[in-house]
Formats: sequence, C-alpha cells, structure tokens
Amino acid sequence: MNVDEAIRTRRTHKVYRPDPVPREQLDQLFELARWAPNHHLTNPWRFRVLGPRSLEALKQGHPEGAAKLDRAPTLVACSVVQTGDEAQDEEDVAAGACAVYAIMLAAHARGIATYWRTPEVLRSAEGRAAVGVGGDEHVLGLLHLGYADRDWQPPARLEPGGFVQYLD
Repeated sequence: MNVDEAIRTRRTHKVYRPDPVPREQLDQLFELARWAPNHHLTNPWRFRVLGPRSLEALKQGHPEGAAKLDRAPTLVACSVVQTGDEAQDEEDVAAGACAVYAIMLAAHARGIATYWRTPEVLRSAEGRAAVGVGGDEHVLGLLHLGYADRDWQPPARLEPGGFVQYLD
C-alpha cells in the first residue's frame, strides 16, 4: 500500500474482533514511530501498552466510560515528555502527534484497525497513574488497535479550497 492510499483509506474503527495485536507487530509499529519528525531529536513520545491489570485500574478510575475501554483488544496510552520550555513543549506535542499518526498509517497498511481518542479518565490523576503517565508528560490519548469486524465508509471531507490559502 502506498502512502497516498494509506492516508485516503485509513478509517476510525470503533468495533473490533477480539484478537489482540501481536507484540511483534506492535514492536514494528513503534519502530516506525521513532522516525517521526522531532525538533532536536528529543524523541519525546512515550507509548504504554496496557495489560489486564493496567486496563482494570484505568476502568476503576472511570467506571462510566469503562465500556468504551473494551472496544479494542489492544490499547496504547500515548504521551509526550514536557520540559517546561514553552516552545520545546509545543514542538514535542506536535512530534508526538506525528508519531501516533505514523503508527496509525503503518497499522492500517498491515490490516490493523485504529481509533485515537482522548478519554476523560486520562485527564485525571487516577487515570494517569493507572497507565504510568508522569506529571512531566502531556497525554496525547489512547490508541485503540485491533482487527476490524466490518468496513467503514469514509465521511465527506472538506475540499482543500476550504482550508488552503496561497499568500503573496
């Protein structure tokens, strides 16, 4: 699958088959994430693959949203380390988002479906503790990974003329 096709055909999936993504596949995705652009090669991203105990702890911190945490068989908490330098922190958040998207595109190319969301529980001290996110990190979200149980059609997208300006 070429990059153009991957970008155009990747979908957000909210329903998955029960099989988890094998660790070998996850390792390949994380290896690709490290190639995301990042200012001064800070490698600010952090990825934590949730196991049964951490998932249960996360659910305990957010019982009303627990069902959504069971959508996908593999969950990855995504964050970036923050330095306290405003410019560097902004650059690092952008770099982390690029790394997450690299994972999503590479997963799609391998037949792995994804869903990137930021659940309320990861904004709480309990949720952050459940997945080991430190106080010096900015949470990017929770990446759901698995194998889709159906095909999703693309939603309508705004044409470039609606968001691009060529300046003199």
